[in-house]
Amino acid sequence: MRRMRVNGGFWLAYALNLLFRLEGTIPAWILLILHKIIDLPIKWFWIALGIWGGGILLWTVIAGRFYSWAAKCGNTPDPPKPNRNPYSVGAAQQTTLPTESTKTDRDQP
Repeated sequence: MRRMRVNGGFWLAYALNLLFRLEGTIPAWILLILHKIIDLPIKWFWIALGIWGGGILLWTVIAGRFYSWAAKCGNTPDPPKPNRNPYSVGAAQQTTLPTESTKTDRDQP
């Protein structure tokens, strides 16, 4: 199975936003029809499409920043807790995970 990147996918999100918000292009299509009927300059069609695409781009950037910020808020690791198991070896001294120097023969494969 292919491994996905955690921080990638901007262009996919932008393309999906463009696809889901096609109703925003209605003013541009109206301007294109007016270009055909009353000879309105075609630049207004392209300006309307550019404003729509730029707005979607801005929304995608803002939403992506917010979602990445929100994801980072919940990813703070818990501080180490003391070992309170009375049956474990070294329960009184050990307060963090064992290091290489504290491993026993039993931990070796």
